[in-house]
Amino acid sequence: MIGQLGLGGAEKQIALLARGLGARGIDTDLLVMFHGGPREEELKNSGVTVTELGFRTRYQCPLWKSLFLNVRAFVRLVFFLRRRRPHVMQAFLFHSYVLAAPAARLARVPVLVAGRRSLGFFKDGHRLALALERLATRWTDFVVANAQAVADDVRRSEGVPAAKLGVIPNGMPEREFEPAEPAELATTLPVVVCVANLKSHKGHRYLLEACAMLRSRAGGCTLALIGDGPERAELEAQARRLRIDVRFLGARTDAARFLARADVVVLPSLHEGFSNAVMEAMAVGRPVVATAVGGTPELLQGRGVLVPPADAAALADGLQSVLGDRELAARLGQQGREWALAHLSADVMVERYLSLYRELLERQCAA
Repeated sequence: MIGQLGLGGAEKQIALLARGLGARGIDTDLLVMFHGGPREEELKNSGVTVTELGFRTRYQCPLWKSLFLNVRAFVRLVFFLRRRRPHVMQAFLFHSYVLAAPAARLARVPVLVAGRRSLGFFKDGHRLALALERLATRWTDFVVANAQAVADDVRRSEGVPAAKLGVIPNGMPEREFEPAEPAELATTLPVVVCVANLKSHKGHRYLLEACAMLRSRAGGCTLALIGDGPERAELEAQARRLRIDVRFLGARTDAARFLARADVVVLPSLHEGFSNAVMEAMAVGRPVVATAVGGTPELLQGRGVLVPPADAAALADGLQSVLGDRELAARLGQQGREWALAHLSADVMVERYLSLYRELLERQCAA
């Protein structure tokens, strides 16, 4: 169960997991709280059934109407679970696992697993969100983080015991390890690619400042930004002020072609869980410069360039070190790819989830 099936990282991972379970003969339903999206295409012919539950956000309709529709959707969820009688329910992201917990208990689902995909900064100062999360966690059998940094944050902020918490890293399908045809990008400058939604916590403003510093130091670069979001207009204005070459390419499904065109891939996030964008760059052997936040050091330690967050000068130094040294760039790209092949395949991820589900079901039978 998840909120929606857009192009975000969590949506990608739940689609991979559902498809992998279906391929292994596991009868799998994917419940979507609000609406579907582009990830549904990846589930065609997989045997996975996608069901929209009909929840509404506060922005979609008046408060009284959304309250009525959400109560109705919750009842529909409980009846769906009672009818389908799943052995395991897996919920990704905050809204999903907060609502899945009471629904699973009312429907007597044997095992409920909650997936944590990012650090909990968005809950700081929100007492109601924290209280709901703690209550949901009490009704949850196991919490899976996608990085050790995320697990540490859950343990520190919520007091979840070690026996109820584990780490299963994100995975990637085989096709993402295969080279793509490089995208056409008219420029004579080195190409720096960033794949991230245009939101403030992704740190794009520091990246643009870093690119301006590179222009004055080493002739500059062409920055290709893949992703969209509320910061776009402000970032476009900043790029014009700085007079740097930035291509705003929007949300795309062909990011692999731009990774293949990149001289270096960058992620300037202020906080992060376990970045799919970094993983995808590693899979195709691109050198990566990224901020040392969340689970990113777990991916890049010894295999990429890590810099402090919110530090444009350090980010410029990191980019310059890779762009100015082809041997370093090639070595980092090769090391990253080899590590990704060994640790980040979708098959490895799915098998780890299956092992966890079996273990939790055996515990329930023994209890």
